[in-house]
Amino acid sequence: MKSGFVTILGKPNVGKSTLLNSIIGKKISIISPKSQTTRDSIQGIYNDEDSQIIFVDTPGIHKPKTDLDREMDKIAFYNAKNNDLVLLIVDASKKFNENDLFIPKSIKFKTPVIVVFNKIDLTNVLLINELKEKYKELFPESEFIEISALEDFNIDYLILMIKKYLPEGPQYYDVNTITNRNFTFMVQEIIREKTLKLLDEEVPHSIAVLCDEINFRTGKNIYAKIIVEKESQKGIIIGKKGQMIKRIGIESRKDIENLLGYNINLELFVQVVENWKNSSSFLAKLGYK
Repeated sequence: MKSGFVTILGKPNVGKSTLLNSIIGKKISIISPKSQTTRDSIQGIYNDEDSQIIFVDTPGIHKPKTDLDREMDKIAFYNAKNNDLVLLIVDASKKFNENDLFIPKSIKFKTPVIVVFNKIDLTNVLLINELKEKYKELFPESEFIEISALEDFNIDYLILMIKKYLPEGPQYYDVNTITNRNFTFMVQEIIREKTLKLLDEEVPHSIAVLCDEINFRTGKNIYAKIIVEKESQKGIIIGKKGQMIKRIGIESRKDIENLLGYNINLELFVQVVENWKNSSSFLAKLGYK
């Protein structure tokens, strides 16, 4: 059988996580219009009759400004270099600009690349042709494909293209396994997604979530902290009379219970850790170092 590891690479908000979720058929990676929604490498495992493909969804790559940015870029490029294939996801609805050169200039390894033009439903023929000409200059030996991850357009053909680059190999995971991430990680990501969704522009992407305790023996209780950088952000997340953190908890609990298949008790707290994105010790606590 064909088996191997495929890195999903691209700038923030090009649809990497949407693509992974579309391929796997389940919600593996959280989605938000905010940049840096995905901060870790998340593996989604695809199985069919003749292949097992392990997709690695990476953080959106951009020129780093903080220690967190640098760690996320490092994670993404490490996976791209060491896996069997790279899917470079391009937002086909936006014109090429100088910031788009950062990834091509940073790819200094021999891993084959398929350039995937996503959001084809939002573009036009003139723009997509201009993008193709530009990426032909940057990746002359690569194959191109147009898709819409949101509408599941051309996903089957993308899978066929990927298989051409994969070696014959073993089945790394049981066929019923869809991700390598543990339950604690999934809970933290669900809470972070709901916080980003409900607060929209009120709180920047600089939040993190830490599970203090998951105890299923005594009442199926989960205790988690939402980490912010400023006292003012803490007040926004808690909301007037605690209404916002209550909403975050209700929506998070629904997704967690869907994941588990039974009811749980979720308690959320907010903690201020100033400048945590540049704190080596705190980034280590979050698992980035």
